[in-house]
Amino acid sequence: MKLPISVIILTYNEEIHLERVLKNIADWADEIFVVDSYSTDNTVQIAKRYGCKIVQHPFENQAQQFNWALDNLDIKNDWILRLDADEYLTEELKEEIGEILFNMGTSDVPNIDINTRTSDVQKLEINGFYIKRRVYFMGRWIKHGGYYPIWFLRLFKKGKAKSEQRAMDEHIVLLEGRAERLKNDFIDDNKKGLSDWISKHNNYASREAADVLRGDYGTKKKKIYYRLPLFCRAFLYFFYRYFIRLGFLDGKEGLIFHFLQGCWYRFLIDAKIYEARKQRLEVKL
Repeated sequence: MKLPISVIILTYNEEIHLERVLKNIADWADEIFVVDSYSTDNTVQIAKRYGCKIVQHPFENQAQQFNWALDNLDIKNDWILRLDADEYLTEELKEEIGEILFNMGTSDVPNIDINTRTSDVQKLEINGFYIKRRVYFMGRWIKHGGYYPIWFLRLFKKGKAKSEQRAMDEHIVLLEGRAERLKNDFIDDNKKGLSDWISKHNNYASREAADVLRGDYGTKKKKIYYRLPLFCRAFLYFFYRYFIRLGFLDGKEGLIFHFLQGCWYRFLIDAKIYEARKQRLEVKL
């Protein structure tokens, strides 16, 4: 029996990943939307084979695309799950979500006895759930360096959450009520290879540099990070992540990942910030 849940997946040329996630949830979720940005590969054909509801919409950034989906899709279920094409759910997580929805079908709050007073239940106002992301890189689970667990609001009630309007590092946030944490993980396992990873992070670096130049630092941690000296902070962050937070325990794959994601990528952002500031100065001169 499928769960009364609507899954939203944003795609662009995701034929290498899409079938994996659809196999994972096709017999589990009652409704699956694929919001595609005019893919040129077999993404749409794969979505059709699995009976997904397919919508085409031009892509600007993740936040705007997802918020557009929330505002324009004819979503029939009360609960929405956000997934990327290169992600999927563990069987334990699928079972956990099923149990929660079953419990909420009687009391509207998970693990609350049906005899609980209505006023007590309403005070809790649970409108979403945070889920842990488990990242695989070159086939290895990245457990250290502060990269696990990281929590994301991915399951929420319709009309109760939106994505932050940011070009980079956007998060889904609740508009009202509160969220709880689930016990089990979802998997992030991108199979496109290192060249694609580097290209994607080059694009991310441009977007984050633009945010920083506008004074939009995102989280409090990043605001503190960007107070450190330009360029030096990338090496300091890598040292902290790889040695202090034990990233070296993730093996050779971890060395590649933590250096590229924790040093090279951060240094690239600083280089783009430096370039933009220098160009502005030259224009003024």
